[in-house]
Amino acid sequence: MGTKGREILEIDAKDLIEKLNKALADEWLAYYQYWVGAKVVEGPLRGAVAAELNEHAGEELKHAEMLTARILQLGGTPLLSPKEWYEKTNCGYEAPENPDVKSILEQNIKGEQCAIIVYKKLAEEVKGKDDITYKMVLEILEDEVEHEDDLENLLKDLKTIK
Repeated sequence: MGTKGREILEIDAKDLIEKLNKALADEWLAYYQYWVGAKVVEGPLRGAVAAELNEHAGEELKHAEMLTARILQLGGTPLLSPKEWYEKTNCGYEAPENPDVKSILEQNIKGEQCAIIVYKKLAEEVKGKDDITYKMVLEILEDEVEHEDDLENLLKDLKTIK
């Protein structure tokens, strides 16, 4: 990060990088959970659910790119190994062992709810201390709230046909 960029930072950069890396671990795991879930999902509305999961996977990858760029800008190193994802994650990973549409949706709703909590807390921590990270976190938080809503609506739709 440039000299002036460092001067305006009113938060410990090392601690912030650690928190951003934990969020990065979550994003990679969420990406994979969505991606693989779209491949294995079975049951009513499978096509609609798979399409939604694929869309969300792309957005989680975008979040990972945003977090990585900010970590680098802050002078840090993004997580370099998938092994680190499991060590650093806030939200964990739940393998879609039951491919049923309802189970897949519930797993991903749970993941989004965790992400919402993580990004809300991070936004509160950086507000007024790092405007650039704050803006990025709000953008990601908005997406996570939208993802939860999308998945809950699909779950409601599923209940009407069962």
